[in-house]
Amino acid sequence: MRRIHHVGIVVNRLQDAYRFYRDTLGLPLIKEATIPDQHVRAALLGAGESEIELLEPLDSTSGIGRFLARRGEGLHHLCFDTPDIVKTLTSLKEMRVELLDAAPRAGLAGQIAFVHPKASCGILVELATPSATAADVPSPVRLKRLVVGAADVRRASDVLRSLFGLEEVAMNGGPRSMLAVGRGAVLVVPAEEVGGMEGLVALSMLAEDFPALIEAFTRAGTSVLRGTGEVTVQPSSSHGVNLHISRY
Repeated sequence: MRRIHHVGIVVNRLQDAYRFYRDTLGLPLIKEATIPDQHVRAALLGAGESEIELLEPLDSTSGIGRFLARRGEGLHHLCFDTPDIVKTLTSLKEMRVELLDAAPRAGLAGQIAFVHPKASCGILVELATPSATAADVPSPVRLKRLVVGAADVRRASDVLRSLFGLEEVAMNGGPRSMLAVGRGAVLVVPAEEVGGMEGLVALSMLAEDFPALIEAFTRAGTSVLRGTGEVTVQPSSSHGVNLHISRY
């Protein structure tokens, strides 16, 4: 995998989500489109090497619609950028990995396919081969890492490494595992540390101009918890996402 292509977030309305992700955080809008076969209106916003995908369901009976009704707004899936999606799917099939898509199909990120959450420790993983060469889009905030909760950290880490070829990064002890992908990372932590949550738990981002970000939050009335050189946005302001932003 070349990088985290994007992290998908289900929202009630794109226009409402834009007020936070585009207007307050300053993430540039790259692309917006209706995807008929998925019954969604989706948008990709730049976050450094990676992107944030906002998903508004157009049909309450669709997969995204049912997710919203059951869980509310929040993190939905993780997408990896792979240079050859056909080759990647072939490899996964040879490993007898359960897939939601046996063949690639067109999506907002390019040619895409989904791996069944049962195969990836409860995480819905999308694979994408973009139509154009990836390039960082200038953004005042960039994706640093995605936090995943797991009942068994070692097992979840080993599964993600095996399926997607991620490299484990040495950490200073503790029951955690950091998996590098491009300039980003997936951090696997014990579910008990994150309120018993398993699967996608939180996003960690880095601000290029931290004081300017704090000013933007103040102007927008964003609900945050402030620390020294870091801020945690309350899910009520970030459409159900646990979002941590730091200056380092």
